[in-house]
Amino acid sequence: MELIVPAIISGLLMGMLFALVALGLAIIFGVMDIVNFAHGEFLMVGMYVAFLTSTLLSIEPLLTIPVAAFAGTVLGLGSYYLLVRHLLKGPMLAQLLGTFGLMIFLRYLAMAIFGPDYKILKHGLLVDKSLKWGAVIISYPKVGTAVISVISFGIVYWLINRTRLGMALKATALDAEAAGYMGINIDRMRALAWALGGATVGVAGALLTNFYYVYPTVGILFALIAFATVALGGFGSIKGAFIAGLIMGLLIDLGGTLIGPSYKFALIYLTYFLVVVFRPQGLFGW
Repeated sequence: MELIVPAIISGLLMGMLFALVALGLAIIFGVMDIVNFAHGEFLMVGMYVAFLTSTLLSIEPLLTIPVAAFAGTVLGLGSYYLLVRHLLKGPMLAQLLGTFGLMIFLRYLAMAIFGPDYKILKHGLLVDKSLKWGAVIISYPKVGTAVISVISFGIVYWLINRTRLGMALKATALDAEAAGYMGINIDRMRALAWALGGATVGVAGALLTNFYYVYPTVGILFALIAFATVALGGFGSIKGAFIAGLIMGLLIDLGGTLIGPSYKFALIYLTYFLVVVFRPQGLFGW
């Protein structure tokens, strides 16, 4: 029990971050039926933007969140208008290979600019701080990350479900052709989906820099978790992404505690396999 309780707390805190990372992937797929293979690299870009902004300007890492969100938005819009919009004219294979190529380009561009070295923030309001409560050690960076992740998730959920813009986005996701007949600008809605996807994962990247290393291939791990999270929750489901993120966080931390650290990510891939085989629509997908 002394090991399980800390694992549950840590799993739930990380699960909220996983949900935020998966949110952008779910939005893009829900609106366009396209899997953004470069999603992990969007996270990496957000991490580098936050890290460099904090270290070069000597400011609090949490204050870099809007900068990383803006960078993610620009990256999302640029990816759509310069690449994805043109790929839509081709077959599905071209769309898949296009975002895969974007992933490779961003990853090795970062490696060419920054090198393969690992970097980490050493100063900040939450960095390297924790609270000990009996046998439980609660990481301040993870608590702060979880709180801001939930707030960000709530803002996007409100935008999509309570505003006219969000309703137009949902209409495009359900039936783009019919939405176009009703006067909705489909091209702008698709661009908005990529902008939201980039902004949310940019925020996640800025939060992650408070307790995780920054390096060019960091997106690989979190992209795999995001794909499994979206598959479990249901591609295109916002609610599913949040609940599945919590489940993934618990699987990783509880699995690492009860089975062993070497097998914790195997549970993620096993879950992904089982979902694809037995319930490909996920928990809340259609």
